[in-house]
Amino acid sequence: MKRYRTGHWNGIYFNGIPRFPAIFKPDVVFRGERLISMVEPYESSILKRVTLEKSGIICLYTMNARKDKWNPVYPSPRDPCDEYSQCGPYGICRIDRAIKCECFKGFAPKSQQDWDIQDWSDGCTRTRPLNCEGGDGFVEVSGVKHPDMLQFWLNSSMSLSECRAECLRNCNCTAYANPYITNGGSGCLIWFGDLIDTRDFIGMDSKQNIYVRVSNSEISETELSTDLEKEKGKKRPMKLILISMVSGVLVSGFINGAIFLMTRRKRRAAQKKNEDLELPVFKWTTIVAATNNFSKENVIGEGGFGPVYRGNLSADEEIAVKRLSRTSGQGLEEFKTEVILIAKLQHRNLIRLLGCCIEGEERLLVYEYLPNKSLDCFVFDQNQRTLLTWPRRFDIIMGIARGLLYLHCDSRLKIIHRDLKTSNILLDGNLNPKISDFGLARTFGENQASARTKRVVGHKYAMNGKFSVKSDIFSMGVVLLEIVSGKKNRGFDHCTHCHSLLEHAWLLWKENKTLELMDECLNDTFVESEVKRCIQVGLLCVQKCAEDRPVMSSVLFMLGTEGAILPEPKEPGFLIERSSSSVRSCTSASSNYEKETMSITDLEAR
Repeated sequence: MKRYRTGHWNGIYFNGIPRFPAIFKPDVVFRGERLISMVEPYESSILKRVTLEKSGIICLYTMNARKDKWNPVYPSPRDPCDEYSQCGPYGICRIDRAIKCECFKGFAPKSQQDWDIQDWSDGCTRTRPLNCEGGDGFVEVSGVKHPDMLQFWLNSSMSLSECRAECLRNCNCTAYANPYITNGGSGCLIWFGDLIDTRDFIGMDSKQNIYVRVSNSEISETELSTDLEKEKGKKRPMKLILISMVSGVLVSGFINGAIFLMTRRKRRAAQKKNEDLELPVFKWTTIVAATNNFSKENVIGEGGFGPVYRGNLSADEEIAVKRLSRTSGQGLEEFKTEVILIAKLQHRNLIRLLGCCIEGEERLLVYEYLPNKSLDCFVFDQNQRTLLTWPRRFDIIMGIARGLLYLHCDSRLKIIHRDLKTSNILLDGNLNPKISDFGLARTFGENQASARTKRVVGHKYAMNGKFSVKSDIFSMGVVLLEIVSGKKNRGFDHCTHCHSLLEHAWLLWKENKTLELMDECLNDTFVESEVKRCIQVGLLCVQKCAEDRPVMSSVLFMLGTEGAILPEPKEPGFLIERSSSSVRSCTSASSNYEKETMSITDLEAR
């Protein structure tokens, strides 16, 4: 629970402490990535201490050497307006008023009944909704402590007019201000969401202003009211009034026309830039605010082309933002290809793309946020794996199979994922699987079975640069065996041999000991026929020859059909390591394999 806030550093003092005791000098020092706040006495001989009292007040004391006692010089909070969020959202606390709280212009108490009994905690709400399409303006609030920076965006080089324009471009912006008061004000600070914990500093010569976004109708009515008051008791010549009105209309029309033409050109340019994306385009500042400026604390994973951040668009809408690395090798056209590809896919077992963002060299993909992260966080974790009972694992297997079948056959385009693995399968709140990370996916025409690429992708299934749907089938088999066994294929370790997981499964199959592959924590929940069927289908998917592997529709049928007659699997492709100078066919004899360089870390799937 927050009790008190000093406010941000404005270049001279902390935003919420305009009058610090004269014997002290507040300062901020940057050391690497750390920001250190210091309060030093001008006289080094002065002893000081800070104490947290039982009441929750933090008090700064100095030592009176003559009387040998500590004197309180600065308590925090100092008065009721220093209490955090005293007046709720969009409320401002005024210490010189009998009724301390009032609303910003353009706002009214959310509950007048509560305000009548001096309960201001719910704050204020807008009297008129905002109109992002050119129907908003700002009211200036002078001499105040800036609201809490819960969701914000900061730029140290922008002017105030540039800051205003940036705020208007973002529909989620609620206010803007100069964060620094040096040199007459500098920088741009933009708020998103509710404005909380604002107070005035009457009589304290505070130079801190904030510009709160409101509907233009609020500004118009205010200006009209002011003009009427000024005209009371005055008579102006009718001719002068008419001339002023006509001139004003002409000038206003000229300016508005010019603004309209400039705005339309910019909008058309922006639309032309993004017209190929076929889905919502988010503002850069919106994403920055949602992810807390891409905070390290918000990182939830590392995708194929860069980190993934958790973000909040609003109080009840969470998102996952994939920020493509500038050194990832993915260019603008590749990015657009991925966006177009994902936007056209709609299936319950595929991750849903909400939009994207292009800002200079920055490229972002915005997905739905799934709270349970990826499948590997469950199936390979000693504690979490117990949550995946056999019925749950079987449902996950079937969901993955349905999603992959949709990519291969049921979507408008034939799509090869090329990077299917447990870390790319996300789980929603009900542990339903959703296939993600199409960073390596490719689309193909109806008559294309495979494609070649010269791009180096560093992928364990891409040894020869040749991909087909059978590459995904191989990956599906690996995932299937990992889910059943609870063991990773890469780095598989067994107490009696050094085989890979695929080779281990194959040996158990030949010895008719299939159930020994099953995760031991499933002993109380498994269905024997389903476990054996999943292992057999998994081995069919990882067969050495691509033409022997089943298509995805057959995989789904075999998995879901009790009593189905399944073919006997052939030897898996677990011992093949390809070099750039040697490509051997599936029919080559076993002597063709280089025994000295056998590897279980890189598996071929063709």
